[in-house]
Amino acid sequence: MRSLVKSAATVLLATSASFAMAADPMSLMLNWTPTADHSPIYYAKSKGWYSDAGIDLKIEAGRGSGVAAQRVGSGGADVGIADLPTAMQAKGKGADLKAVMVIYANSPQGFYWLKSSGINGPKDFAGRKIGNPPGDASRLMWPAFAKKIGLAPTAVTFVNISPPAKVAALKSKSVDIISDFYNEHDLKVREFGADLGFVAWRSIGVNVYGNAFVVNGAYLAANTERIRKFVAVTQRAYAECVKDFSPCLQALTADVSGLSPDNQRDQWERIKQLMRDDATTKVALGSFDNARVKADYDLVKDLIGIDKPFEPAAMFTNEFLDQKLRMTAN
Repeated sequence: MRSLVKSAATVLLATSASFAMAADPMSLMLNWTPTADHSPIYYAKSKGWYSDAGIDLKIEAGRGSGVAAQRVGSGGADVGIADLPTAMQAKGKGADLKAVMVIYANSPQGFYWLKSSGINGPKDFAGRKIGNPPGDASRLMWPAFAKKIGLAPTAVTFVNISPPAKVAALKSKSVDIISDFYNEHDLKVREFGADLGFVAWRSIGVNVYGNAFVVNGAYLAANTERIRKFVAVTQRAYAECVKDFSPCLQALTADVSGLSPDNQRDQWERIKQLMRDDATTKVALGSFDNARVKADYDLVKDLIGIDKPFEPAAMFTNEFLDQKLRMTAN
């Protein structure tokens, strides 16, 4: 009897070990350092959802959408997060990638300045210094913004600063303007009050898709079911965090040090606004609209340029999304 119990225990342990070994590695490169918009990923990982789907997910902090798109497009990372128009530029340069789920249905990009500097709006940017990191999507997309407001793309000087240094650089006046996501809006309002100037890109007609999950094309072709499972878990996680952010915030701050919970809560409220459009609320959370993707492609092609043109529909797929999961309307 003991031998039978021992044998059964051995089989059970061996089976458990084989299940543990079954998880396949997958690398995910973020667009920047982790913040609230990445919290659903950390939540799903903390709950073991990726492991349950057979995915051993390795998360790497990023250095801008341009870097993430290039890394994924060259096969240096399996999956990444990148601003969609930036990913389009990379694809036009030969990067092999496809978007499988959008996070920001609306552009999160914005510019901030101090009214006391004499800047009253974007037309006053000429001759000024804009602080942001190299590889930042706003720098890559600047020609489109500049042409929309009637400035030459060369009218400003870009200064390299790291993301955490943006507010300090504006406060010290070492730069005149900073670019940043709308997520961080509340932090700047608290810091600068009535002296803060702001323009959202979407308010001047550059409401392109923002961050999206992009996959290396060769990896997608060879691992279609694995990507299907990755998207299913990730879409589910974003839906859960929309319902209740508290466990997602807890998972994020448990894994990433130095984050202010209050700031991350403020960010998530802004992020939810950016996640909503007709496609995400009426079709599926994370869904792309073909007409909008084409409009983004045309804007990039006409105002910035795409080295090797391609069909806009080749940029994305909605096939892995569950249409039962939709973004809330409010």
